[in-house]
Amino acid sequence: MSSPFIPPLPNPALYTNQRHEISVAPAAPLNPGPDNCVIHMRSNGICGSDVHFWHAGRIGPMIVTDTHILGHESSGVIIALHPSVKTHKLGDRVAIEPNIICNECEPCLTGRYNGCEKVLFRSTPPVPGLLRRYVNHPATWCHKIGNMSFEDGALLEPLSVALAGMQRAKITLGDSVLVCGAGPIGLVTLACVKAAGAEPIIITDIDEGRLAFAKEFCPSVRTMKVEFSDTPERFAERVVELAGGVEPAVVMECTGVESSISGAIHAAKFGGKVFVIGVGRPEIKVPFMRLSTREVDLQFQYRYANTWPRAIRLLQGKVLDLSKLVTHRFPLEDAVEAFGVAADAKKGGIKVMIQSLGEGEQ
Repeated sequence: MSSPFIPPLPNPALYTNQRHEISVAPAAPLNPGPDNCVIHMRSNGICGSDVHFWHAGRIGPMIVTDTHILGHESSGVIIALHPSVKTHKLGDRVAIEPNIICNECEPCLTGRYNGCEKVLFRSTPPVPGLLRRYVNHPATWCHKIGNMSFEDGALLEPLSVALAGMQRAKITLGDSVLVCGAGPIGLVTLACVKAAGAEPIIITDIDEGRLAFAKEFCPSVRTMKVEFSDTPERFAERVVELAGGVEPAVVMECTGVESSISGAIHAAKFGGKVFVIGVGRPEIKVPFMRLSTREVDLQFQYRYANTWPRAIRLLQGKVLDLSKLVTHRFPLEDAVEAFGVAADAKKGGIKVMIQSLGEGEQ
């Protein structure tokens, strides 16, 4: 671009820092470089990892060491682009896949770019996130969403997490499935498991409110409140009882909590699978001999790859409807309040959206 891009509005962003503070402060947009677009962000979902970076300051080796912009569940409209961009045009509604990969390492070259050795993943320190009004991003990772709502566009990111798990867990029609955790990822996974034809499906959580929400969201699911006094063995017994004596063929573990993973391992049938989507502490203990003597496969997931087109088709084709998951909406200027709701289960937030919508937009 020959002249500087001047945005029509200020560019506030949501920051955290190493002192576990959050605040809204200005962020300067940059002119789009080669292959880049400027996107006016319309809807941004708050992910559990955003809250984790705020509260804990780290997830594993990814550590907040300075002021840092959060957010990676985002959609918006292209308002400027570099002349080299031929695949998009001004006014395109897009959802942002929040990674920028090297296209040189083995994971990239074999299609598993979620393992890119040089990835720049939005909101993972030190890469600034998307929770601001204007963002530059490569056109390759700006997926066109047509007339899909901006909220649905933002929900494509958590849906991609669930789809990546579904693909690798290989859930098939009629499988008995246990979903551990009724937070946003657990609920999106529940929707996917139901659409895949699993039966019976059980979902667990420590919060009765979230279980009630899960039952309303998917009436056929069987819910189980986890008691802190449950041993892994008792947890497994209760799951099997609730399923009418059927042991889970697959467990989709969406909490990353040690006790939940241990319970899942004890619940899985002989030759079954425990697939861990959730993130947790750097090191945990697992019941090794239970895994061994029952030939239970324990698998893990790191982000996603090649899921956005599939996710877009599922929402546009009405195979899945995730709109009920959005319980709270805040303007960008009130992002700190939004994070307060997302971080406190007692406030009833499932998926909290931060918005910067024009008049009549959705």
